[in-house]
Amino acid sequence: MIAEAVWNLLFPPKCILCGRVLEKEELDLCRSCRAEAPVCPQSGGKLSFLDSWTAVWYYEGNVRNSLLRYKFHRARQYAAGYGRLLAMRLLTQYPDGFDLLTWVPVSRLRKFTRGYDQVELLARAVGAELGMEPVAALRKIHHNRPQSGITGQAERRANVLGVYRVVSPETVQGKRILLLDDIITTGATAGECARVLLTAGAKEIHCGCVAAARHHK
Repeated sequence: MIAEAVWNLLFPPKCILCGRVLEKEELDLCRSCRAEAPVCPQSGGKLSFLDSWTAVWYYEGNVRNSLLRYKFHRARQYAAGYGRLLAMRLLTQYPDGFDLLTWVPVSRLRKFTRGYDQVELLARAVGAELGMEPVAALRKIHHNRPQSGITGQAERRANVLGVYRVVSPETVQGKRILLLDDIITTGATAGECARVLLTAGAKEIHCGCVAAARHHK
């Protein structure tokens, strides 16, 4: 406990959205961000191959800045906070739970250059809250262009077509699967992962993410 107190004194916990030092009674979010962050509606609109999807926030403002720090500037510590908040949303929206928890993986090259797979970290944090062990059900077999640099929906779908493969089909057959991602914009990436899982025999695919573009309603 002494070591923890010293650590918190030297490195006080900060809001995962705005970066402000948290008060003693605050966890993950400061009071302002908890009240003002752009919360995404409880249910997402229809996306190809997904039975449903949900997100904590809309991908804008401090939420967008936070996720950019998480993905590209080594703010790995955000995973725990994202995981707690996303898990709360999932428990509310899906009381019946899931058979298997997995995630949208990055390529080996991107994991090597970045130093981590940000969605795998998110999956481990969510799994800890839900009491589930994440399973690496998918592998990214092609290092394609980043989706963030492509604007058209058709182009995004083409960019991810065929880049994912199921690791062990018997692991996903007949399963109700929770697929995690960090951000949903057009849904092309999550949809392609869902298509591959369904082709391998999965029963249902539901996607949970930290943030989504506002046009998804």
